Parts: sequence; C-alpha cells; structure tokens
Amino acid sequence: MYKELEKYKNNDHFFFDNTESLSKVCNAPKTKSGIYTVLELKDGRINLVYVGSSGKMQNNGKIKHRKGGLFDRIVNGKQFGKPRRTSWAEKLVNQNIDALDIYWYDTFSEGDIPATIEGKIIQRVFEDYGCLPRWNKEF
Repeated sequence: MYKELEKYKNNDHFFFDNTESLSKVCNAPKTKSGIYTVLELKDGRINLVYVGSSGKMQNNGKIKHRKGGLFDRIVNGKQFGKPRRTSWAEKLVNQNIDALDIYWYDTFSEGDIPATIEGKIIQRVFEDYGCLPRWNKEF
C-alpha cells in the first residue's frame, strides 16, 4: 500500500464481513502497538476508508500499550458512536460494502511511535487525494 509500511516485519491482515464476528477474525496482537488501515471491498473496487493507531508514547520513552493492544483497539475501540465490532458491521450493510480488509502493523517494535506513522500515512493520503479517508473525521 504505502512504502513507509514495508519495513514493519510484524504485520498481517484479515477480512471482515457482516456474517462474521470481528473478534473472531481479527488476528492483530493483544500486546503490541502500531497502526491499522481499513480497506473497503465494494463493487469490485478497493478503497482506503480509515487509518488508525494504538499505543501512546510516554515521556520516559516507554510505550503505553492499550490494554488488549492493537486487537482491542480494532475490535472494541469506538467509532461512529459504538464499538467497532458493532459499527463496522452496520457500515457494511448501510453502505453496501462487500467486506473490509484490515491491515495492521506493529510499528513500536521497530522503534516508531504509532501516532507518528499514522500521521505520515494520513499526510500521504491527503497529498494524493486532497482529503482524509472517508471514515477519518479529523486528524
């Protein structure tokens, strides 16, 4: 997707559609921090709809992992006023999306602050398209 993400060796992706449970298909780590991108698969097209991150840098140089790591941020983090396990399933139906393809990257293990990498990807999207991904309300 973006060359900035190629350096992260601990990464993977999974598909989610409204016939499955997000917590069952999510393969993101529960003890790592990083970023994730959400691609919609719709009408034979692929579009980036969201970029998010998990984990905060503390002033002592240590990462503050979200309890449950990237997994918990993806599955239980709130978006559209509800936990993603609910809101994403609703978006699939309401927006006639066939499936979501969610990619995650453990950035902190490579020494990179998740929010910094999230910002770089958001900046690239803005430069390429003149706007944020559709599901990112602000940055």
